[in-house]
Amino acid sequence: MKGEREVRKPGLDTSSAWLYQYLPHFKVRPNFESQMPLHIETPLIESRSISRKVGQSIWLKMESAQPSGSFKARGIGYACEEYLKRGAKRFIASSGGNAGLAVAFAGRRLSVPVIVIVPETASKRAVNLMCLENAEVIVQGKSLDEAHRFALSLMQPDDAYIHPFDDPLIWRGHASLIDEIFRAGLKPDAIVLSVGGGGLLCGVIEGLRRNRGADVPVIAVETEGADSYGKSLKAGFLVELANISSIATTLGARIVCEQALAYSREHCIQSVVLPDQAAVSASLQFLQDHGIVVEPACGVALAAVYEKVAALSEYKTVLVIVCGGVGSTADHLVELARREYDGI
Repeated sequence: MKGEREVRKPGLDTSSAWLYQYLPHFKVRPNFESQMPLHIETPLIESRSISRKVGQSIWLKMESAQPSGSFKARGIGYACEEYLKRGAKRFIASSGGNAGLAVAFAGRRLSVPVIVIVPETASKRAVNLMCLENAEVIVQGKSLDEAHRFALSLMQPDDAYIHPFDDPLIWRGHASLIDEIFRAGLKPDAIVLSVGGGGLLCGVIEGLRRNRGADVPVIAVETEGADSYGKSLKAGFLVELANISSIATTLGARIVCEQALAYSREHCIQSVVLPDQAAVSASLQFLQDHGIVVEPACGVALAAVYEKVAALSEYKTVLVIVCGGVGSTADHLVELARREYDGI
């Protein structure tokens, strides 16, 4: 009609007027990120390519998709939230890479300052990623044990020390990945995972227990030269390695947590130890199969499947925890493979 004109609301097409009924439900959240959890529910997928190669149904829990790049986001995020509730004003951690990055990520999201002590073996990539999360990173010591001792020397009354693996809070957080698997309706015949200090192992067994999965065996995989758990299982007591000689430096705990050994007396846990070459090869095969980079510390669990180890021969449905890790790139894996092949 004459004198009338079309009125449009800024930024909205009135042809989509049906959207208006939903607008009252949208709330503006200036600090949206602070409302988000510190870990995500990761994909659970059946790997058709790996299944075809090995003749079993292989399922993957893709912890490499966590915001910090590894499963560490679960337990460490949970622990950081708990320590903040208890009054912590600063987080201090020692790490070979992935745990430190998880603490740095949690600290930034929770607005808590973070100091991470890393040994000289930590990758530059991991250190740079921690710095991007606003953490203060200090390189100290030739081993994780030396970094750990230095970190403890920095502790003040209002600080919380975030251990990379030996803390019941961390195990409780890691157990959430088993909650997700069972909620999805999958009960595997066996679970395969990498073992460094034993935190993931403890979390998985805690999760199995609370989901009526205590009868599911766990295959604990390590690389030669970082196999403190395998040696402890054979000895029947905790064995401390003199040093870490594996390239899988993020598995570099010279001694595992006591609870990991205690669980071996209550739960069916089988140890598998494979060479570095198998871990690197599996990481490269996984990159080819799924287009995802994982470091050798994660690759060694995949190697147990690719190599068809005897410990898995009797199981039809196998779940592998793809624990992730940020210490490697595709180029780095190729270089490691070249070194292993040349015997460097």
